[in-house]
Amino acid sequence: MELDAIDRRILRALQRDGRLQNVDLAQEVGLSPSPCLRRVRRLEEAGVIERYAAMLDPAKIGFSMTIFARIWLTGQDQDTVSAFVGAIQELPQVAECYLMAGDCDFLIRVMVSDLDAYRRFQVEHLARIEGVRSIKTDISMQTVKQSAALPIQP
Repeated sequence: MELDAIDRRILRALQRDGRLQNVDLAQEVGLSPSPCLRRVRRLEEAGVIERYAAMLDPAKIGFSMTIFARIWLTGQDQDTVSAFVGAIQELPQVAECYLMAGDCDFLIRVMVSDLDAYRRFQVEHLARIEGVRSIKTDISMQTVKQSAALPIQP
């Protein structure tokens, strides 16, 4: 799908505030409400806009620690990778998971209340996934920048 300047303005505005009313969005991007709504629906139908979500403050809901874990598997065959991916998708503590090129096989971001909670998660869940050979943990001391917004150019 080819995005024009107005589509990009719509996307930037909705990334900043997904609850913008169509009338306000239309005014912000320089359209009348009907064409603006048609463009938003077209962006949704094309899958450019996947979903809308609320951004939560993890510390205020009991997840004050962000842990990064690098995972090495026993092999990189399809069965081992698929088993790991399936198991990770079932773990709500895992906020993000990436298949990596380089040293480790996967990088995951885990949200927990404290170090004891992470240790329990690692022992009871992560280390028990079939095919996991090694886990290296990195503890985040401070979130310097975190954004779900993509850098959409004008």
